[in-house]
Amino acid sequence: MGIDIGSTAVKAVVADENGNVTARVRIPHQLRVPAPDRLEHDADEAWRRGPLAALDQLAPAAAKAVAVSAMAPSLTAVDSDGRPVTPGLLYGDSRGRVPGAAQQPLPSVGEAAEFLRWTAAEAPDATGYWPAPAVANYALAGEPVIDFATAVTGLPLFDGSGWNPAACADCGASVAQLPRVETFGTAIGQVHGTDAVLGTGAIDALCEQIVAGADHDGDVLVLCGTTLIVWTTIAEPRQVPGLWTIPHTAAGKSQIGGASNAGGLFLGWVDRVVAQGDPAAADPQRVPVWLPYIRGERTPFHDPDRRGLLDGLDLTQDPASVRRAAFEASGFVVRQLIELSGAPALRLVASGGGTRVQPWLQAIAEATGRPVQVSRVAEGAALGAAFLGRMAAGLESSITDAARWATIERVVEPRPEWIGPTKERYRRFLELSGSKLA
Repeated sequence: MGIDIGSTAVKAVVADENGNVTARVRIPHQLRVPAPDRLEHDADEAWRRGPLAALDQLAPAAAKAVAVSAMAPSLTAVDSDGRPVTPGLLYGDSRGRVPGAAQQPLPSVGEAAEFLRWTAAEAPDATGYWPAPAVANYALAGEPVIDFATAVTGLPLFDGSGWNPAACADCGASVAQLPRVETFGTAIGQVHGTDAVLGTGAIDALCEQIVAGADHDGDVLVLCGTTLIVWTTIAEPRQVPGLWTIPHTAAGKSQIGGASNAGGLFLGWVDRVVAQGDPAAADPQRVPVWLPYIRGERTPFHDPDRRGLLDGLDLTQDPASVRRAAFEASGFVVRQLIELSGAPALRLVASGGGTRVQPWLQAIAEATGRPVQVSRVAEGAALGAAFLGRMAAGLESSITDAARWATIERVVEPRPEWIGPTKERYRRFLELSGSKLA
């Protein structure tokens, strides 16, 4: 069983040895925006009760192992029972803003440390300061454990080998208040009330990656979730200002790209503020241009103060045109991140809950001018976590074997009549956003 703590819901799946999903459940929770620059969960609802509810609903499936994936960074304070007592801070929240970050090429480094500084000040007597997976793992098996990849997002709190006592003390915490760190796929306990092993999971994007099959040079993995994430697989690491370069789970490979706010968070907001209209009914020539920065932008600008813009409106446009423009904006970000990487894009693979939204995939195909291959299992992060659970139970020996679970459900082709007009609007998008590609 894989349990994924997402921005708007906990998703869980049970998979057999071939990656076929035999049971699934979705437990919604609220994504709170108490101020324009804040983003948080009720951590007890989303990180503790949500995974427990998913386990309870899927318990008849009698899983041999369970593992949890979650977004990063995140943080809350917990009491002696492992129950959160402060808001669950999420990526991009202003309480994680690093002083002087505007002068840094990747200002989100240090975000987790600032989360800890704020949370420790709010709850100085807390038993622990834990990210989302630690809260869930403690609720499931009494083990506050996170994986190395999640810990590394805590730099400089985590120095690659362990928690840094001086950095933690600077933020008002001790190493003893932080969770244990283990390699993903490691057995860390037994799930309460079951015979299932609890395994160490991983960051949601990594879990999606291992079961997506985007492992070859030029493969582009597009994760369509509340956050839009684009990773291009490359043979050797390269550094590009504004982009991230991280190791791929495939030996010798790297990924270049990053996360953007132009995902489901933006698209859901558009749906709430404009009348419903079918984007497929829009005229290719009569679509305005959105800048999707309603709460700043991450990659490649790393500017929390950017804001949205709708350009080129006229009286001939309708709700279908405005909604299509929103989906195009997300597609434009995908194309922008690919082009900034300087790497060839030979194949696009889409995963995540947003793959159920056909207009989104259609816009990505037409913005990039490339077919989009859609993963068979939309809950990719939960599926990847399930594979890590199999490793913890001794049923798998290598993370690279997860590639056999990668299957494509369908291919979304760009429509020829949309490619030209969309390309023109992409040029306008670059001009408005101030991209160096313009």
